[in-house]
Amino acid sequence: MTPQDAGRSHRSVNRPVFARFYTRLSETADVRAGVGAHRAELLAGLSGQVVEIGPGNGLNFSRYPSAVSRVVAVEPEPHLRKSATAAASQAPVPVEVVPGSAEALPLPDESCDAAVCSLVLCSLPDVPAALAELRRVLRPGGELRFYEHGSAEGRRSMMRLQRLLDRTVWPMLFGGCHTGRDPVGDIGTAGFADVSFRRLLVPAEGPVFPSSFHVLGSARRP
Repeated sequence: MTPQDAGRSHRSVNRPVFARFYTRLSETADVRAGVGAHRAELLAGLSGQVVEIGPGNGLNFSRYPSAVSRVVAVEPEPHLRKSATAAASQAPVPVEVVPGSAEALPLPDESCDAAVCSLVLCSLPDVPAALAELRRVLRPGGELRFYEHGSAEGRRSMMRLQRLLDRTVWPMLFGGCHTGRDPVGDIGTAGFADVSFRRLLVPAEGPVFPSSFHVLGSARRP
C-alpha cells in the first residue's frame, strides 16, 4: 500500500443521521426479515484471520465461529464505528474495529484467510477498487464471503425502477446505497474464481422493495 493509499484509508464518512437510521433498520431486519439467519449462513465455517469491510453497527460479530482467530473490521463512518466497537466487545472471537475505507485497506498483502462483504458493496463509491483490495489482502486460495442486495434479475419493471431510483433519490436518502448494482458480476470481473451463490428475496414473504433482491455466496482468490 502506497503512502497515498495509507492516508486515504483513514478518511471518514460522516453520516450521523443515516447511521442512526441504519442501526434501527438493520436490527429490525435481522429479526423480522430473516437477515439474521442469512448472516449466520454467511459466516459459517470461516477460520483464521478475517477482514470485514463496512461492518456497520457490528451485527455480524456475534455470529463468527470459534475457529476464527481474529476479525479486522474496517468501518469509515464514526457513529457506526462506535456501535461496532461496542458489539466487538461482546463478540465470541477477537474483533478489532478500525477506521479506514474498503478502497485502501490498512492491512498487508496476503494477510487474511477470508474476507466478508455484507450489505456494503451497494454503497461503496468505487466497487472495483474495493474488490481489488480484498484480493490483495487475501492469501492465494483465500475465500470471499458475500451477502449483498442488487439488481432484480428477470424482473424488467423492477429493474427499470431500480435504475431510476439509483439516478435520483435513493443514494441521497440511504447513505450512498444503490439498488441495481450487480455484486456477483463485479466479483467475477475483479478476478475472483469459483463464484457460487443463491438468490434470496428479503423479506421472503410480504411486500417487495427495490432493495429486496439479495445474493448470498462465496468466491476465492485464485
